[in-house]
Amino acid sequence: MSIKKRVLRSCLIGLLSTSIVHTWGVAALSAQENVTNIHHALTVELTPAAHELVANDQIELQVEPQVTSVTFTLAHTLHVESIAMRTHSVSAGQGSPDKFIPFTRVRPPEATVQRIAVSLPKDHGRRVTLVMSYHGQINDPPREPRHLRFVTPSETAGHIGLEGVYLSGESQWYPDVIGSFSTYRVTAQIPQGWTVVASGRKEGETTSAGKTFSTWIVQDQSEAFTLVANKFVTTSREWKSPTGQRVELQTHFLPDNASLADEYLDATARYLDAYVRILGNYPFDKFAVVENFFASGLGLPSFTLLGSGSIKRHYIQPYALGHEIVHSWIGNSVFNRDDHGNWVEGMTTYLANYYWHEMVQDVPQAFEQRRMMLNGYNLYVRPETDYAVSQFLRKHDEKDNAIGYQKSAFVFHLLRQEIGDEPFWRSLKTFVGSYRNRPADWRSIEEVFSRESGQDLRWFFEQWVEQPGAPRLSLRDVHARRVKGEGGRETWRLTVQIEQAEKPFRMAIPIRISMKESTDIKSIVLSLSQTSVAEFVVQDQPLRVELDPNLMTFRRLTRRQLPPMLNGYVTDPHKTVVRAFSDPASPLQQIVSRIADHELTGSPRTTVVSLKENSLPHDGSILVLAGVDQRQAVQSVVQESCGDRIAFGDRGFQIDGQAYDGPKMAVLFSCHRANVPGSVITVLYGVTSGAVEKMSRFLFYYGWHSYLIFQDGAVTKREVWQDSPDVREVRIDATS
Repeated sequence: MSIKKRVLRSCLIGLLSTSIVHTWGVAALSAQENVTNIHHALTVELTPAAHELVANDQIELQVEPQVTSVTFTLAHTLHVESIAMRTHSVSAGQGSPDKFIPFTRVRPPEATVQRIAVSLPKDHGRRVTLVMSYHGQINDPPREPRHLRFVTPSETAGHIGLEGVYLSGESQWYPDVIGSFSTYRVTAQIPQGWTVVASGRKEGETTSAGKTFSTWIVQDQSEAFTLVANKFVTTSREWKSPTGQRVELQTHFLPDNASLADEYLDATARYLDAYVRILGNYPFDKFAVVENFFASGLGLPSFTLLGSGSIKRHYIQPYALGHEIVHSWIGNSVFNRDDHGNWVEGMTTYLANYYWHEMVQDVPQAFEQRRMMLNGYNLYVRPETDYAVSQFLRKHDEKDNAIGYQKSAFVFHLLRQEIGDEPFWRSLKTFVGSYRNRPADWRSIEEVFSRESGQDLRWFFEQWVEQPGAPRLSLRDVHARRVKGEGGRETWRLTVQIEQAEKPFRMAIPIRISMKESTDIKSIVLSLSQTSVAEFVVQDQPLRVELDPNLMTFRRLTRRQLPPMLNGYVTDPHKTVVRAFSDPASPLQQIVSRIADHELTGSPRTTVVSLKENSLPHDGSILVLAGVDQRQAVQSVVQESCGDRIAFGDRGFQIDGQAYDGPKMAVLFSCHRANVPGSVITVLYGVTSGAVEKMSRFLFYYGWHSYLIFQDGAVTKREVWQDSPDVREVRIDATS
């Protein structure tokens, strides 16, 4: 996930992650349009033991003659000692002595930044150089958020400490003009034994008198400058692109994870090999994978910052490392236009989390990604809280994630289907090349893709980007009759009727026709009316018609149409935890305690009951935490909903007819609740208490499958039960 100066957005699990957002108090201020071409020549001394920095920033500005003052933002914990104006002699090419100039400080109530308003002399000219000296502490230790999802990133605006240094644009550790794009030359001083990693290219590094000095250059305009430091072990190699471009690949890991360097470098090279073909040359001189001292997953210009736990868990998947690498182009080279809809996360999610699986021809996993995009939207976005993709700015909760990441990603999939593969990929590369080091918005995307495809796509962006919602589709009448084909051969004329509830959408939807001897996929173009009818001539007798079997379109589904899964329980407004164990020291009790302590975001309090007399609450979804001592009672209460899918035994359990035995085996499974439409019953069961101990704290990470098999805490199998596909049997006309 890309990082910007105004908002910290962290992504740790890829497809459907939770993030924390920090706003910084003065975001409502608009950019100073009369101040352009900012360059920072910054020197900073960092003292981790004291959480301190001492800095001197020479800021070169291009300003219009009528500008009388410039306002900077700076962290409220930093004290400005002086601001001087350095004048320039055009004839001699030298500056006269610095002149100290007046400035004022304003800190809005409860804001974490101050505004520094600098007065300029009337005859300042178009080129102004200000020298600001300041010092202070950046000391916001990372905090673990209160949330059941273990992957939620830690919260911090910035920190200088013995555990590490993290200074992003959001930290406001250098003076910034809101809405500006800058170039940088930064020299950082840090204790010897520490390594600095920062945006851009390292120009040089020296060590003297127990200090290390490193200088970093950012020549292209950028939204922010991020600097981190720690006692890293560094590994590097050169990567050469298919076009001949050479890029230095690096890892900066703490000693415990240093042995994983080659794994991350190999994965980085694979992703770069693939994405330069789609997006053009890599936009920076290096790509570094850097270990962070707190939980994070940040994509920054020329590097990604991953928490130690993520590094240990081999965070090289496409939704993880691949996602951050794609942000090198999308978000860190082509910027999102401030205060406009955020298209960056949707495009990155489509290219990394989804399209990678198409590139490597992993058809099942590509289907799985489409399924989770649809499921996320349908579970977390209620119709009354839905909003347009163009209104998404940043992620606060799972609803924002479902709209701004998942639906937005699916919009690009729909656009690709609408205009075709070749125009889509050509348009994408043109867009990235045209807007390099520039901000873009949804209208920019529409303009490029319309021009390159030769199509008027106004209707598409109006329908899918600028309006909320998704179509509600259902198969209605499906019938067929025999007809005579060419040469008197018998064929069948199939008529399919599709109904759109509420507001109709303009779209094409695939159907699968199952016949006696074969199957076929056809497409129906839906009109802007409630009912659309299509006819097909097929060579074999049609038996069944299924709507969108491969999930290639974006639409509203009922909770009953979705597979049963733990997230069905999570998103149910009425839910109950059932204690079906007697051991108070069981890891299952820890789950109960965590639910009580944290609660599920945006939900009413969860009811906790004990399993008594084989009865369950009559309403809502249920999470049964089952101990081995009550397995027979649990078997009895799940029988009505799950049937013979699950059976508990003395040494293990069976699921879908397959046996799993042994003291380290556990299962998490969900079924639609019988006679309670839209609700599920989910059961976590371990053959022994130790079988669930390792995975219990991660329980709510495993929310997207109908069942998962665990052995000693590790997933060995996961499957989805799709109970209710939209299928109609074909009615044969009597006249046939």
